Amino acid sequence: MIGGGGHAKVVIDVLLLAGWAVEGYTDPAPAAGDRIAGTPWLGGDAVLEQLRAGGLQWAMVALGDNTARLEMARRAVGLGFTLASAVHPAAQVSTHAVVGQGVAIMPGVVVNAGSVIGDNAVINTCSSVDHDCAIGAGVHIAPGAHLAGYVIVEEEVLIGSGAVVGRGKPIRVGRGAVVGAGSVVINDVAPGTTVAGNPARDLRAARPRATRNRRIPR
Repeated sequence: MIGGGGHAKVVIDVLLLAGWAVEGYTDPAPAAGDRIAGTPWLGGDAVLEQLRAGGLQWAMVALGDNTARLEMARRAVGLGFTLASAVHPAAQVSTHAVVGQGVAIMPGVVVNAGSVIGDNAVINTCSSVDHDCAIGAGVHIAPGAHLAGYVIVEEEVLIGSGAVVGRGKPIRVGRGAVVGAGSVVINDVAPGTTVAGNPARDLRAARPRATRNRRIPR
């Protein structure tokens, strides 16, 4: 396990429930007592090369930040690791869905037929991905978020907790965008933007423009 924070704690738990044996975790600083979810600290990320040389084949990156997770996954693959996926036994993933490498699928998740989950994505607790969706690499769909059918989510997007995305026809959420918690998205979201509300709007566009030399009434 690469990562030692709260997200890593949950992913370790999922791996153990799914039947994996977890050797330990790496992180720049150990947790209190050097263990998370009963799993020992193996050292900082610098020990990864040594661990691979020692015979460990599988790795799982459990970093909450989407960009950091993708970068570390690429590093692990470059060192020769194969990325494991953690799928909770209480998740319902269609046999007609495709799940990539390094994916974390938490308890209560539903992934329906025809959907594709890209590498190193996080499909968090009690969220759902309906039919024919395409979830890009490094995406995080936060707890309780729901995607209708035909939603395309590009790389490194964050779909906030409790958000609802889709309207029964294709919608695209552009790379690196953020959908605020509880938002309702019924239109495309441009890359790199942050949207929120019902219906969701670009927060930058919603800000009032500053007025030069504006007189303030007394």
